[in-house]
This record gives sequence, C-alpha cells and structure tokens, in this order.
Amino acid sequence: MSLLLPLLLSAMQAFRADALMEVYVPDQPVVALYNTDVALNCSFRPAAPFNASDVTVFWQLTDTKRSVYGYSEGHDQLADQAERFVNRTGLFPHELGLGNASLLLRKVVVADEGSYTCFVRVQEYGSAALLLQVAAPYSKPVVTLEPESNLRPGEEVALTCVAYGGYPEADVMWQDGGGRNLTDNVTTSVVANEEGLFSLTSVLTVVLEPNSTYSCTLINPLLGEEGNAFVTITGQNISFPPVALWVTIGLAVCLLVLLVALAAVCRRKIKESCEEARREAEEARELEEEESKTGVSAGQQI
Repeated sequence: MSLLLPLLLSAMQAFRADALMEVYVPDQPVVALYNTDVALNCSFRPAAPFNASDVTVFWQLTDTKRSVYGYSEGHDQLADQAERFVNRTGLFPHELGLGNASLLLRKVVVADEGSYTCFVRVQEYGSAALLLQVAAPYSKPVVTLEPESNLRPGEEVALTCVAYGGYPEADVMWQDGGGRNLTDNVTTSVVANEEGLFSLTSVLTVVLEPNSTYSCTLINPLLGEEGNAFVTITGQNISFPPVALWVTIGLAVCLLVLLVALAAVCRRKIKESCEEARREAEEARELEEEESKTGVSAGQQI
C-alpha cells in the first residue's frame, strides 16, 4: 500500500484536466495560532452517490510535493509522510461521507507555514490548494530609558522598546504625547529563536525635554495591535550640567548679597529718619518751654 498513494497521486495529477469533481478550500489564507490545532478545510462534491470507503484523500505541500497525510480504503496511509508531520495529522473520518476531507494539523509551528494541496478521489479526481499562515502574539512591550539618570536638557537620549516570542515580524509605531509619529527616527532589529519566533528591539533617539511622554505600539500584521508601553521623562530625571549649576549658584549668591545690602541700607535710612524725628521733637519742646517762660515774665511786670 505504501506504493499505492504515490501512484494514485500521479494518476490524479495526470487526469486532473478531466476531473468531474469539484474540491473546495478557503480563498483567504488560514491563520493558525502558534502551538494550537488548526483545521485546513477541504470539501468535495462528487457527481454520483458514494460510500466513505471509496474515498481517497491525499494532502501534500504544494511547493515541495512532500507528503503531509494520506488516507485510503478506510485507513491512514503514512508510509511516505514527511517526518515533521508524524503524529500531528488526521482527518475527520466520520465526516468523509458528508464530503469533508479537511486536515487536522496539531500543535502548529512556524515551519508549517505555506501552501497545502488537498487531493480527493472518489469515482473522479479533484484538487485545490490553500495557504496556511502562522501567528504568535508578542509579549507586552517594555520601554526603557538610557541613561536613566544624570540626564541633561538638549542632549540625545535613547528609548528602547523590547518584545519577544511573536510571529510574524511586527510593525513598531513610536509617538510622542501629542500623538505625533516619530517612527522616522527609529532603528528596529529582529532575531529569531530556534522555534522561529521573533525577539524585537526598537530604539528611538530623541532630544531630551522635561515632562515628555513617548509610547511604543506593536502591530502584528496577522493579529492587529497587540500592546503598547510608554515612558514619561519628568523633571526629576533631569540634572543640570556643571556650568549651568555654578552659574545658578553664583546668581543666587549675588541676589542674596544684594538683598542683605538693601536691607542694611533700609535699616540705616530708617534709623536716620528716627533720630531726625527725635531731634525735631526735642527742638519743638525746648521752643515751647522758652515761649512759656517768656509769657510768665511779661505777666509779672504788669
């Protein structure tokens, strides 16, 4: 039987032009989540009634022609199956009589992505190909600031956004607090691990301003927006450079000296004003006493 399926497949391909049976698969790509099971839908409609035991189904990789799964005479035919699909494939045998030749693919991995062809034979032959795409969500992105301290206004600072474990490569969008797109100033790199999943690092370089907010958003082309993270640079993060610091201290000292001098001048002026007022009061009192004595003397003479 191990030689039957290759011969049968050759016959199906040779006579495909004369096929009378329609085979249906999705027009749009099938998206499967990494490490989950997926059904690659394939259905057929023969021209005449049939028994499930008369159905032969063969799935293969469209590009390499490697065998994914075979079924004939009511049994799996796996002698020529590619090694990476061993113990990971199957049909829905109870639904064959209903025209369902869908393939169940278990524990999807990145390497499973590609085109699959479904061949079906009852009394006639038919085939159709579909595209499988694999998606894996990224971890929640994390944004860090470098350096985290001793920041100086007007200098450049690097903001790094990191996420991992995703597929396919995600788009990264950087924005400031006002929603302005900053992606032109970004350098992004991706590294794949042994499973084909990506770690993504995106670096945004900006001129430092206090009280500024920057956000990093990840967009998976198959899953849509996955998550975002932001960082806010406050005045607490920023330190003044030494020259500016000494200038500030010098101005503060000068202002303090000026205030002390002004206080001393005001105190002296106030003291002088008080002494002058006291002298004027004494002179007025002495003048009043003299006038009083003069008036008394004049009365005695009369």
